[in-house]
Amino acid sequence: MSSVGESAVLKILGLIPARGGSKSIPRKNIKPLAGRPLIAYSIQAALESRLINRVVVSTDDSEIGEVAKQYGAEVPFLRPKELALDDVTDLPVFRHCLDWLKALENYVPDVVVHLRPTAPLRTSRHIDEAIEFLLKSPDADSVRSVCHAGSHPLKVWKIHAGWLVPFVPQDVHGIPEAYNEPRQKLPEAFLQNGAVDVIRVEVLTHSHSMSGRRIKPYLMDEIDSVNIDSPIDWVLAEVMMVSRSRNAKELASDGGSK
Repeated sequence: MSSVGESAVLKILGLIPARGGSKSIPRKNIKPLAGRPLIAYSIQAALESRLINRVVVSTDDSEIGEVAKQYGAEVPFLRPKELALDDVTDLPVFRHCLDWLKALENYVPDVVVHLRPTAPLRTSRHIDEAIEFLLKSPDADSVRSVCHAGSHPLKVWKIHAGWLVPFVPQDVHGIPEAYNEPRQKLPEAFLQNGAVDVIRVEVLTHSHSMSGRRIKPYLMDEIDSVNIDSPIDWVLAEVMMVSRSRNAKELASDGGSK
């Protein structure tokens, strides 16, 4: 397995999947967020990474493809429409991209970095730290970004025959009436935030998995973990992005006056 010192010779592909058929927020991937198309933030973060050496967008939509090219990503193909349906999972999309690049360009990456355009607050620092974590962990199949869960899973319910029933049964965790315990007494829980997944290519091609079984956690702050899945998420992400931009300008102004 590779070490951090070998990262310069590794082929590390940043892959951004962006289909055109978003339902919750129409045309989400190219809708302007704080003045730029949503997908532009993920492309910029990937291009600014010290370790990613190729950035590809997989899309079925020619307009998304043109926007992605304008912001510096490669769009070497348009994804088949059958791989852009609502029920299509990530794995066949990634396998299609890898198969295409191998067949048409004889290009096979060592590591694939999954960058969802719905995580605009993720930065190149997060990407590089996650990649380095995988390279330092030869026994790991992948690294997946997580943040502390806002709602503890042991306080989540389902409705069965008209009654509230704990979603996670007590025989799984062994804590009587966990839903009545204060959060501080419960085990720490983490939520995958969809910001960055780093995967060894053989996990995708040979294990037919997006993660493998040995997954290392890359912990991110909740403030950087907004994943846009609804209009409310969009508003929150825009507020955070505007605030971040304002803070950066103020820091630059303070530095320039010294």
